Amino acid sequence: MDTLLAVRARGITKCFGDVVALDGVDLDVVRGQIHGLAGPNGAGKTTLLGLLLGLAVADSGRLEILGTPVRRALTVPEGVAGFVDGPGLYPSLTARQNLAALAALRGGDARSAGVDDVLDQVGLTDVADDQTRGFSLGMRQRLGLAAALLTKPRLLVLDEPSNGLDPAGKKHVHGVLTRLAADGTAVVLSSHRMDDLAALCSDVTIVATGRVVFSGPLSKLAAENRELDYRLATSDPRAARRLAADAAGIRIVDDAVTRHDTDALVVRALTPALDALVARLVHAGLALRELAPVVSPLEAAFLALTEPKEAGR
Repeated sequence: MDTLLAVRARGITKCFGDVVALDGVDLDVVRGQIHGLAGPNGAGKTTLLGLLLGLAVADSGRLEILGTPVRRALTVPEGVAGFVDGPGLYPSLTARQNLAALAALRGGDARSAGVDDVLDQVGLTDVADDQTRGFSLGMRQRLGLAAALLTKPRLLVLDEPSNGLDPAGKKHVHGVLTRLAADGTAVVLSSHRMDDLAALCSDVTIVATGRVVFSGPLSKLAAENRELDYRLATSDPRAARRLAADAAGIRIVDDAVTRHDTDALVVRALTPALDALVARLVHAGLALRELAPVVSPLEAAFLALTEPKEAGR
């Protein structure tokens, strides 16, 4: 196995009865990289994360983790940590006691395992002695991350780690993951939030109905080679509408100006056509007050790759 790869999967297939959860999936995750995993509900993301954590084994294909072939469940090498479907916690124990119990199961104690340190990393020091039964979803997610950090992982696998996080919690989690990657840890995280993937990940794999529909750099996914919808507002909405209607490569997809609903148009265009329209608006003396994609380029690419195609299209 390439020593730069923490995960190398080839042709991974996993079925549950007649349901094909994964169908010939390939995946490469580089050490020191945060690799995003995205896809609609039921796409196979959780199944794939479970295989990486050793909770199940593939029916066919080859999976190597940290240089070791994985052929049976619960046989992933040391250095793999994380959670799927949320972390498992003892609700009657405090955050500190939960982590101390995990440290004891591994033959250590709270101090040597660095319980206080990981609580500080994820921003839970102030609630370390509170019972976890009262924790919010975001606090439970952060405590699950702290539990994974106790093992000093070389591969960290996280399922929707930003669920329920407020801005401060997200800042803590993003900082932890960024520092881990900088220190050489490979991180695989699933998320429905394209803004999280854009903020954290260098590469992303998108799955739909158990198959990989895209894998590669985020910059390639968001490449300016597809039409996007943009909200356009100017100092003269009707003049802007006339110019947009006559411009090559521009389609008006929401003509709210003529309905008097708003002063903004929604136009669909490739980036070069949009640039040309902006130049025409400025040349005509119109002030540009708003120009923004209705959805982000990454989200638009995700939808284009994963939404079912209409019959006959």
